[in-house]
Amino acid sequence: MQNQWKKVLLMGKSNAGKTSMRSIIFANYIARETTRLGYTQDVEHSHVRFLGNLVLNLWDCGGQEAYMESYFESQRDHIFRNVAVLIYVFDIESQQMAKDMQYFTLCIDALKTNSENPKVFCLVHKMDLVPEETRDQVFEKQEALIRGVVGSLDTTCFQTSIWDETLYRAWSQIVYSLIPNVAALENHLASFCQGCGADEVVLFERATFLVISHSTQKAFRDVHRFEKISNIIKQFKLSCSKSQAQFNRMQIKNSKFTAIIDAFTPTTCIMVICSDPAALPAMTLVNINNARSYFEKHISMDIGGEASSGKAV
Repeated sequence: MQNQWKKVLLMGKSNAGKTSMRSIIFANYIARETTRLGYTQDVEHSHVRFLGNLVLNLWDCGGQEAYMESYFESQRDHIFRNVAVLIYVFDIESQQMAKDMQYFTLCIDALKTNSENPKVFCLVHKMDLVPEETRDQVFEKQEALIRGVVGSLDTTCFQTSIWDETLYRAWSQIVYSLIPNVAALENHLASFCQGCGADEVVLFERATFLVISHSTQKAFRDVHRFEKISNIIKQFKLSCSKSQAQFNRMQIKNSKFTAIIDAFTPTTCIMVICSDPAALPAMTLVNINNARSYFEKHISMDIGGEASSGKAV
């Protein structure tokens, strides 16, 4: 199956937190460990295989002034050619926000010239340093400035911090936007959810535990539950690794629901939530096992850009 390569630019001024968030999402760092990371020198390239055939060609661009100037002058065509996604990180505590907006404007101008229909994700970062009562107001002000620059480009803004689940929410949305034929994958998942009699089924990428897709048959109050679960399970997996144990499956049961998190395909994990007392965990595990080969085949087809066929599980 042919790989689907997607060029992703990670940009922002020096010390905005770009490399820290990349290390947390893709290199299994925890927040307190990022203090030992050094500054990015020029452009660091990494190829992150995601869901088997989807490969993120991630360009982490150093934010020192000399590098930024070079990106817009001598390297403009090279850096901004064929970009699928620009992730621009704003340090909300920066004392040079005007300079940051100037660089961001140059990024957008270069994108419009060198890339076709790129998506833009702006992470207003280090929001944990802003008093909680003023966070929304501060974010909305920064978002208004951003939207005044991007014009008609497809742009999404997030409040983020490495200390909570907001980072996982933002990166899950970024990766979700890159998945080809994601509607077909969601249809398969909805059929599986209904067939299991589950309240909710969530598909996670296995290495990063970012949310890929979900199907929900029952209303839930916590709209941030997926990102919280991603954060919790990622920390649990890291604890397992430090104890030289491998995370494979988790089952949680109380009087209200049963939750099963299980390794699913080679590139995904699945979570199934059932509140029906008649839905035995053993039967749910049988359903998961029976669906593995089907989803492994169709995830590969969908990410490979081919139209899926056949009846849903």
